[in-house]
Amino acid sequence: MSDNRNTILAVILSGLVLIAWQYFYNVPQMEKQRAEQQRQAELQKPAPNATPGQPTATPSPSASATPTTTPSTAAAGPVISREAALAAGPRVKIDTPLVTGSISLKGARIDDIALVKFRETVDPHSPPIVLFSPSQTAAPYYAEFGWVPATGSTTRLPDQNTVWQQEGSGSLTPTTPVTLKYDNGEGLTFRRTISIDDRYLFSVKDEVSNAGNAPVTLYPFALISRHGTPQVSGYYILHEGLIGYLGEHGLQEFAYKKIDEAKSLTFDATNGWLGMTDKYWASALLPDTTAKLHVRFSSEAVGNSHNYQTDYLLAAQTLPAGGTISANARLFAGAKEASVVGINFPLVGFGGYNKELGLNHFDLLIDWGWFYFITKPMFLALDWFYRLFGNFGVSILLVTVIVKLLFFPLANKSYASMAKMKSVQPQLQALKERYPDDRVKQQQEMMEIYKKEKINPIAGCLPVALQIPVFFSLYKVLFVTIEMRHAPFFGWIKDLSAPDPTNLFTLFGLLHYDPTQLPIFGHYLALGIWPIIMGITMWFQMKLNPTPPDPTQKIIFDWMPLIFTFMLAGFPAGLVIYWAWNNTLSVLQQSFIMRRNGVKVELFDNLKATFVRKAT
Repeated sequence: MSDNRNTILAVILSGLVLIAWQYFYNVPQMEKQRAEQQRQAELQKPAPNATPGQPTATPSPSASATPTTTPSTAAAGPVISREAALAAGPRVKIDTPLVTGSISLKGARIDDIALVKFRETVDPHSPPIVLFSPSQTAAPYYAEFGWVPATGSTTRLPDQNTVWQQEGSGSLTPTTPVTLKYDNGEGLTFRRTISIDDRYLFSVKDEVSNAGNAPVTLYPFALISRHGTPQVSGYYILHEGLIGYLGEHGLQEFAYKKIDEAKSLTFDATNGWLGMTDKYWASALLPDTTAKLHVRFSSEAVGNSHNYQTDYLLAAQTLPAGGTISANARLFAGAKEASVVGINFPLVGFGGYNKELGLNHFDLLIDWGWFYFITKPMFLALDWFYRLFGNFGVSILLVTVIVKLLFFPLANKSYASMAKMKSVQPQLQALKERYPDDRVKQQQEMMEIYKKEKINPIAGCLPVALQIPVFFSLYKVLFVTIEMRHAPFFGWIKDLSAPDPTNLFTLFGLLHYDPTQLPIFGHYLALGIWPIIMGITMWFQMKLNPTPPDPTQKIIFDWMPLIFTFMLAGFPAGLVIYWAWNNTLSVLQQSFIMRRNGVKVELFDNLKATFVRKAT
């Protein structure tokens, strides 16, 4: 009975891992391949005659008047290169240690941002990450601010085609804000002052003065627009798309496909923020925490693609004759670094913008997942050791040691039980010989032995069960945090967040082809050096345990290291290194406990028996 219980438990654990691997890796890989094929097909289509327009906003009614829509008509023209779009009109340069780009004077849009700290590949000379791109490029992505009038008003306001004038000269830097000006010729003068800090935060102050004879009602707005569905990672453990934390509505997340189906969603909230997030990068509007917002998330179908927009509208302001009104806005546009965004965790969390600006759960811009109470401390521990030693791979090794120490009492009890099981193997074998045809009697006598020796027959599975939450939390951290992106280890591992680049099936680089591109089973053929090391350490750990008396259970445990080797081959190298190191520590720990309990460590004897059996 206990043998069957062990077998069932082993099958369940293996099944859970297989399902998780299928869910988190295999299915997303196939979806990424399909997305890439679709993207290539789109690239082969002729370019459209005009750049699609952005979705319009649908502001809420006001007691005094109902505003019209925000600007919605994009400049017509063929799709052109990013360089040509940037050279098409006057611009103000953005120059900070982390951000470069420019602000278009046409429309006063922030539509050109590159993150110079981060590169496309591990090569430090590769191009920087481009976040924002102007209209008429292949993938426009920008932020826009301004005012909309009440319904029926004929007041001339600046829009996306308005050319602003810069007051003074010079670039936008952390110490030198820029001011843009527009006179509508009807008595209204618009001034926009844009500043930026030394990280990724833009502050925008809009002022309107009225030299006319009549009051004007205006509504401040801000929006982030993205044309075309971006290519996403496709993993279900990571949100990519529209996001916001909207007061009492809480966290709102809409994947691109989900918002395509909904088309438009509106919320009225106070103390909120909203934007769009990629795996490592994001843009977000951060209005004043006391402002009453009318928020909209929207998707508009344009041909075979969609345009996405997050926007908010503030309450109406009445601009009297001879008076001035103003509105403040903030824009985050950059990398989702935990120390910059913020990370809420008792005693040891980072403040970042979340604390500095008093924002409402802005740390959720980073997708820590449902098990944030594990993933957050895991990241904080890794980051702390990184600051000491300067290598995230070393951090993983040290955190693994700490985790082993934390779970030592449970593991010690488990391994002690396993050691006792090994010591009673001769008694169990004698039972089979004494009652060869009576399995019920065998089980009864076996349970008596377990009871007498205080042995838990399923305790041997406890170390594996304990590894699972740690494994997935580390996987989450490696996958979602930008700090792990392009983080090197030693030797050939240049990026702990990417799979081991070596491959057994190319003889580790001697054969110049990529077997992973083969259809159907190609992704199974990514088998690097570290996955092989992990498989060997797991095999050693299995050989350290007593041979299961049940043949079915024995087959499962014999094949498990090989199955796990291929399963984990495509996972981030940091995760595979963790698993190999954890197996090694487990072998040492288990050997020590077995010796302390007077049980012979038969690892090498079992290994020798395996090879001898294969040879005969």
